[in-house]
Amino acid sequence: MNLNLDGKGVLYEQLARALKQAILSGRFVKGSRLPTTRALALVLGMSRNTVLNAYELLCAEQLVVPRAGSGTRVADVGATSRTKKLSSVLPPQSRYVARARALGPITLATVNSRARYNLQYGEPLLGLGLFNSWRRKLSAAALRAEPGYPAPPGHLPLRRAICDHLARRRGIVCTPEDVLVVGGTQQALTIVARVLLDEGHMVVLEDPHYQLAMHALSAHGARIVSVPTDREGLVIHAMPKGAPRLIYVTPSHQFPSGAVMSVARRIELLDYAAGKGSWIFEDDYDAEFRFDGPSIPALRSIDTLDRVVYVGSFSKTLFASLRLGYIVCPKALRNDLLRAKTLDDLACPAIEQAALAAFMQSRQFDKHLRKLVAELNVRRAALLEGLERRCRAHLEIAPSTGGMHIVAWLSDLNYAQLDQLLALGASHGLGLHPIHPYFRSRPPRPGLLMGFAGLSGRQLRDATMLMGRCLDRISAQRCARTAA
Repeated sequence: MNLNLDGKGVLYEQLARALKQAILSGRFVKGSRLPTTRALALVLGMSRNTVLNAYELLCAEQLVVPRAGSGTRVADVGATSRTKKLSSVLPPQSRYVARARALGPITLATVNSRARYNLQYGEPLLGLGLFNSWRRKLSAAALRAEPGYPAPPGHLPLRRAICDHLARRRGIVCTPEDVLVVGGTQQALTIVARVLLDEGHMVVLEDPHYQLAMHALSAHGARIVSVPTDREGLVIHAMPKGAPRLIYVTPSHQFPSGAVMSVARRIELLDYAAGKGSWIFEDDYDAEFRFDGPSIPALRSIDTLDRVVYVGSFSKTLFASLRLGYIVCPKALRNDLLRAKTLDDLACPAIEQAALAAFMQSRQFDKHLRKLVAELNVRRAALLEGLERRCRAHLEIAPSTGGMHIVAWLSDLNYAQLDQLLALGASHGLGLHPIHPYFRSRPPRPGLLMGFAGLSGRQLRDATMLMGRCLDRISAQRCARTAA
């Protein structure tokens, strides 16, 4: 008997799966007799107990029937209807899947783990002290957490702590009833899309843009209208004349340019949204990381008409694997957003919520943020100093006053030479990441999105030295070709 065991799990389970496949594929017809356990054990070189256990599994699944005096026989399982296998590639089974398949690659999530110096954006700054403190809070929360389902809006002490944090640091006055705890910014966006958007509804997105926002909205069926940004943020006079249902913005630190939306632009945007009856999705990522002057209050803090859906998360301030964020809901949308969240996953994990609440209430979160901002400032300065010293002739650094990355425009390289730089850097253990995938149309000159949170000051200086050598080499090759 030719049976292919898959090598996964204990032997009797492998044998049961192989026999099951043979039965469902029609190799054993209804009523046919399986070999005796002793005979099959002899043929396969197994113990009889192994075969007995496999047969018992098949009996439990009602694929075979033991009959006294006549052995174990195949049950009527309709094998002929199962003989045709599904193709490994099917046409899209829904419009959502068709749209999702049409999306481009997610370059933001591409991590070159082999790079010794990886200037990847989004790597949070982690330290042993944070993990030790978090572990203690998590252990204590595990002892206190209720075993039942968590409250769909979120753990009440956590929502209270979020309200206190937002009032002190972002200028937002809200109540726990306004706060909905979610699994990060990405879940917040999908929930908001379900509540506000039907297929074909217009959504304004910044250009350049956060790639996963574009993907989520496009997969949902939104009609994306890209509006350019400049040093003051979203260009309001370039907004569509029609009425967009939703406007997605990153006003505190535009992604990826790093621009901060001016107060004048914020007021213009709120006036535009009020006139069009539009909702604003404020993604307040990186708002805590300011290095030159105090933080600008959130857009939501000056929204008098309750049109701003404010979203924050702990992915960068703590760690991405925590997967906790929050929505400050406009009152008119509060119940709808709660219902959408409940239908999506019932609620976020209770133990992590309780641990985070204790971490914030004890002011350890504030202490951690102060240390985090100070260390990020040191690393940012090391990167800028290194680029100034080793790469000044080749780069133009875009103005930036916060966040975890900078943008460097390549002054004397074209896109073909950018590809050479990326490949040359990778061959020397340097992870460089282009910025043009975040634009709807490729900008005239290439640039780099350079994260600095994941490397120490010394590593950043070494990385810029290596980058300078790569740039010098490509520049020398270009000069040699020109001279020839």
